[in-house]
Amino acid sequence: MARRYLSERQRERIRQTQEQRRQRATERSDHRADELDKAGLGAEQPGLVIANYGPALIVESSQGDWYRCSVRQHLGTLVCGDRVLWQPAGAGEGEGVVIALEERRSLLSRPDYSGRPRPMAANLDQLVVVMAPQPLPQDSLIDSYLVASATIGVETLLLVNKIDLLDTVGIAEWEARLAIYRRIGYALLFASTHTAHGLDALRDRLKERTSILVGQSGVGKSSLIKALLPDLEIRIQALSAATGLGTHATSTAMLYHLPDGGDLIDSPGVRGFTLGTLDSAVLEQGFVEFAPYLGQCRFSDCSHTVEPGCALLAAVERGDIDPCRLQSYHQLKRSLRTV
Repeated sequence: MARRYLSERQRERIRQTQEQRRQRATERSDHRADELDKAGLGAEQPGLVIANYGPALIVESSQGDWYRCSVRQHLGTLVCGDRVLWQPAGAGEGEGVVIALEERRSLLSRPDYSGRPRPMAANLDQLVVVMAPQPLPQDSLIDSYLVASATIGVETLLLVNKIDLLDTVGIAEWEARLAIYRRIGYALLFASTHTAHGLDALRDRLKERTSILVGQSGVGKSSLIKALLPDLEIRIQALSAATGLGTHATSTAMLYHLPDGGDLIDSPGVRGFTLGTLDSAVLEQGFVEFAPYLGQCRFSDCSHTVEPGCALLAAVERGDIDPCRLQSYHQLKRSLRTV
């Protein structure tokens, strides 16, 4: 199917609609916060955001209890993984108000329809990029995730799921295709939820980390979540009962505590991924194997295409950088709004 391009007028209409929705959600949340404030709030305490329903957050207390919380207007968009300060409502059992956001150690974002960064998850330690035999991933999509993880300073795990669909030759082809990433230091796992292959290794990799599953639609992220969380349905029903938000909890981003330690964020909306506006130098640094050669080119504004004395081109000629990676860099640079 040919890609559908939106006109500027259509994009502007979408931007206006999104802005109106955000404004309405903010007004509802702030109004509810004022109501709870008048009814009396308890002492400030730390909490963890485990779900975002727009005008309401689900915050987990230090004791492990869940509260449906409104958010003070000045705090902006809060997401799964955020550490916050909140106050329980005296008049509304199970309710509260988030009053402050603690400093984030990392934040994964992507642009919204207006091109502004939209937070997806906070305080991450690791991105798990999930791939599968179908749909085949594009190298540019993989590299976009790798640039994002390098930019925010978190680790990346490349996970090939559904390997039960591959024979020995097919697995060898995937190994060869992704060998370039292993050579430059990225971890690679193969897994199948049908045969349980690789799941123990995945659990070990998730321990003591806050991770998020990302990847194209259809690669089996939901199946992985179910395999890693045998009591998933029980948790969803308990959350629905505690918050009164119904079973649509399955369609929003959620943070789960893993049985063996660590936290896993399941974000159903993370299907496609773009980087938005990036500084050219930041994009370069997102290709980790470029690091020894950056700043070594003859010209300070080198585009790494045809210039004499280009350190990256010389590294490609010597075999120190794979030419496919330099090609991917140029492809991303053309597609991004670089500054």
